[in-house]
Amino acid sequence: MTRQWTVDAFAERVFLGNPACVVEPLAAWPADAALQAIARENNQSETAFLRLTGKRSQYDLRWFTPSMEVDLCGHATLAAAHVLLHELALDRAQVTFSTRSGALTVQRHEGGYEMDLPADTPRRLQTHPGLAEALGIEPVEVWAGRYLVAILDSEVAVRRLAPDIDSVSRLTGHAEEAGQVVVCALSDTPGVDVIDRFFAPGCGIDEDPATGSAHCILAPLFAERLGRTRLSFYQAYPERGGRIETEVAGSRVLIRGRAVTVIESRWRSPLLEVGPSGGTTSR
Repeated sequence: MTRQWTVDAFAERVFLGNPACVVEPLAAWPADAALQAIARENNQSETAFLRLTGKRSQYDLRWFTPSMEVDLCGHATLAAAHVLLHELALDRAQVTFSTRSGALTVQRHEGGYEMDLPADTPRRLQTHPGLAEALGIEPVEVWAGRYLVAILDSEVAVRRLAPDIDSVSRLTGHAEEAGQVVVCALSDTPGVDVIDRFFAPGCGIDEDPATGSAHCILAPLFAERLGRTRLSFYQAYPERGGRIETEVAGSRVLIRGRAVTVIESRWRSPLLEVGPSGGTTSR
């Protein structure tokens, strides 16, 4: 039987942040359809799968939502590092993951973790067809990176937003990934620079509680606007939410947060039986 952990990422205690399932490192990849079926059964926003590479502190990493494999997921990367460094007690200060988005490193940092992810500097759009109608509010500004970014005029507007999820799912155009939009505003809360939310029905998630990849876009956008590289974000998912600290470092974004294990379980499916440890290579 194969072990799995459910981890609340970007959380200082359970039931905050964003849950991700992390399957213990495998010797070889099962079929993609098996990985997708397992992610669908978990029914969390992401399931992270790790594969042994034969090199210490280096692993292959893939992320699946209940409906598709994605190119980058920050909170499940954080959760995967937490499993390796905390649950499996890997005696290392840092781990490196080979992913669709290149090599990503995570290291221990002040009781939590620091991820080194690629910056996604957005471009300004004059408008975006259907965006205001889908959100139910006219954005002050519209930007696009991997996802659309709608800047609103207040923290209250972000918190009260109730978009038409079906309409959001049909948003296409400039963003690389359709049906996904970050909504944000400068924050009135002490100690928080920017408040945001992330709606992603395009990849099977109506609203995500705490999203690392979204902050690869927001960090460079607001670092330039506020004139400093270090920023504090709060992703205001109702009743959960997650605090995310960022630092822009050239073409990279350092994203800092904590994680806590909620569940340890075991898969009985033969699709995930772990064979002998051995050298495998990145796909």
